[in-house]
Amino acid sequence: MQMLIIYLLAAFAISAVAAPFIIKFLRKLKAGQEILKYVDFHQQKSGTPTMGGFIFILPLIILSPIFLRWSTPFALVTVISAVGFALVGFLDDFIKIRRKDNQGLRAYQKIIGQGGIALLVAIFYVMINPEGRILIPFFNVTWDMGFWIAPLIFIIIIATTNSVNLTDGIDGLAGTVTLIFLVLLGVIIHFTDGIVNVPELTQTLSIIALVVGGLMGFLLFNTNRASIFMGDTGSLFLGSIVATLSIFSFLGFFILILGVMYVFSSLTVIIQVAYFKKTGGKRVFLMTPFHHHLEKKGWAEARIVFTYVIITLVAGACLVLPFVV
Repeated sequence: MQMLIIYLLAAFAISAVAAPFIIKFLRKLKAGQEILKYVDFHQQKSGTPTMGGFIFILPLIILSPIFLRWSTPFALVTVISAVGFALVGFLDDFIKIRRKDNQGLRAYQKIIGQGGIALLVAIFYVMINPEGRILIPFFNVTWDMGFWIAPLIFIIIIATTNSVNLTDGIDGLAGTVTLIFLVLLGVIIHFTDGIVNVPELTQTLSIIALVVGGLMGFLLFNTNRASIFMGDTGSLFLGSIVATLSIFSFLGFFILILGVMYVFSSLTVIIQVAYFKKTGGKRVFLMTPFHHHLEKKGWAEARIVFTYVIITLVAGACLVLPFVV
């Protein structure tokens, strides 16, 4: 525990110190976020620097080779996968800035990039863990899926990264929810290790500490009103971290509950699009993802973030409760 605190504080220090320089550099490059015209209540944020995900990616890249021993490959693959997703997000952000609009990579280009990384992670997992073990929430029993774990991992990674991306829509939301998610994931991993024998337990918890510390430094500059946005660079990175750490800890199904607000963000978009097409233009929500619906209803950004965090904490408590009673 002492070492994890040191890792967290070191990551926080790097991100907090680096953030002002990164913000200044991005402003100099005129790397400002273009706000979609129909998001009229965010127009005052137009031009805010994006690609701020580098602020919390940097500590992991700098400190993981120093603090982590790559004796077994799970932690290394987690970091490489996350950096790969960050590169896809960076390309998307870069194209948006270059064109000065909000249309980056085409959908098929994103899927090719994300799908390629997810496929490699799934293949790696099956090679290292051919029994395909996964833990069932609340029942404390494992299910050995064998080869069928591979398509499940592919789906989990793609769904999670894009759901985290959808949750990144207002100041501090995705960063704060993911910080809480990772802290609770670390607690759950601690309790489930005796059941599933989590590989590279120390390294997994160390990665969580490094990312949480980096996020803490980033959130100093991302809460309302944000000085910088994480961009797809940051949101896809975080989605990959959330997905791979959960999968490698046999907790893939836990994302559905602990990441309830990620799931809800995606569901509201799916429902809205399907209903819009079926009814010829009618809507279920004022705007999606759901946090924008709440904004249209008059909710302040801080209230939305607080609500999402509370729900995430309740979901985490529900998952932890079977291990402590």
